[in-house]
Amino acid sequence: MTNGEFLVVTTTHDDEARARELAAAAVRERLAACAQVYPVRSVYWWDGEVRDGAEWRVDLKTRAALAERLTAFLVAQHSYDTPEVVGVPVAAGSAAYLDWVAAETADR
Repeated sequence: MTNGEFLVVTTTHDDEARARELAAAAVRERLAACAQVYPVRSVYWWDGEVRDGAEWRVDLKTRAALAERLTAFLVAQHSYDTPEVVGVPVAAGSAAYLDWVAAETADR
């Protein structure tokens, strides 16, 4: 168990290049140790109607202590009016991997 020390923070973007830029910027700023970017299909309610569209999901691995900073960073960098930024606690994981996440997101 990790006792909520680590999170997977998710956001989405409708442009692959921009999603990759967000991922790289968060890693470069040491707000996340790594990120995966992959295509998804999103169905959502917006402006009074159901929408359906292609998006790019970005999953960022980080420490819970960085959640507020990472959220603020993603919102500030995002082009959406209301970007999805949600964090899910990591319940368990490889000790070596989680140690790596901690080391790569440590204050420098």
